[in-house]
Amino acid sequence: MNKVRITICGKEFGLKTEEAPSYFTELAKKVETEIYNMMSESDISLHSAAILVALAAFDECKKANDSIDNIRTQIKEYVDDACQARLERDEAVKNEKAHLARISALENELKIKRMKSDIDEQLTLDSAKIKK
Repeated sequence: MNKVRITICGKEFGLKTEEAPSYFTELAKKVETEIYNMMSESDISLHSAAILVALAAFDECKKANDSIDNIRTQIKEYVDDACQARLERDEAVKNEKAHLARISALENELKIKRMKSDIDEQLTLDSAKIKK
């Protein structure tokens, strides 16, 4: 656990955090800059500017979280679609193998019928030769 001392608009704060001290030092500078910018843009007190900066930060955070939730939903839909496509592909591969096996069986059956026909034709020719 890190102990960090930061100063925002002349007020010092002590924090305990898992983050690196430099992280909160940079955040403090950003908060201070935003507060002073808010005060310079409109003639308001430090207290009011701090509240408006906090409100803007929470707004930004909420919009970012909503966006993340939206992206998560889209990713879930993409994963679901990919799973469905994979199932369909697996079924198509299975059907293809079954069709290929059926084609092979039919080709073998056709070969046997042709061979039988050739044998019958040859027997008919041989039989005709014998009768002459």
